[in-house]
Amino acid sequence: MQEKHLFEYAIIRLVPRVEREEFINVGVILYCAHENFLQTKIALNKNKLGAFSCELDMEELVNRLHAFEQICKGAEDSGPIGKLPIASRFRWLTATRSTIIQISPVHPGLCINATETMEKLFEELVK
Repeated sequence: MQEKHLFEYAIIRLVPRVEREEFINVGVILYCAHENFLQTKIALNKNKLGAFSCELDMEELVNRLHAFEQICKGAEDSGPIGKLPIASRFRWLTATRSTIIQISPVHPGLCINATETMEKLFEELVK
C-alpha cells in the first residue's frame, strides 16, 4: 500500500458583485509539502459568467488569475511573492481578501498523488 501524504487545498472563487456574496468556482489551488507541490488549475466558464448582470473586465480577470499560476510556479515574472518558499506562497495565495477574486477556507486531506488529487478536486468543484 502506498503512503498517503497531507495536502491542503482551497477553491478560487469569482465574486462579480461582492455586496451580493454570489460566486462562481473558477479554480483550485493545492499544496502538498511532501511532494513539494503547489499548483493551481483555473477555468472560466463564460456561460456561467453571463448569468451575472454586471460587466466584467475579462482581460483584467484573466491577468489576475494568471498571476495565481505564476506565483505557484515561482516564475520570474511573479514578483516578490513568487520568490517566497512554497509554503509561504500557498499561505499568501489563500489569504482572505475582499476583491472580485476570493479564496475559500483551506481544507486538509490525504493523498497518494497530488497531481491526481488536484484533477479530481477540479472536476468535482469547478467543472
